[in-house]
Amino acid sequence: MSQKQLDRLIKIEEVISQVGMGRTKIYGMLQFEEFPEPIKLGRYSRWSQLEIQEWIEEQKGKRAD
Repeated sequence: MSQKQLDRLIKIEEVISQVGMGRTKIYGMLQFEEFPEPIKLGRYSRWSQLEIQEWIEEQKGKRAD
């Protein structure tokens, strides 16, 4: 039996810290569907920790060897 990976919702400040980009860059990338969409909770936006980690791994895979 495989262990299910737990996800959590994170604020933009934590997203910024993890990806090393600013708020303006992240929201700009969202407009072009180049970054994971946030989950709207009322007036708040939160991101899936697992989706952000998957995005980071995808970016690492795109770099030139």
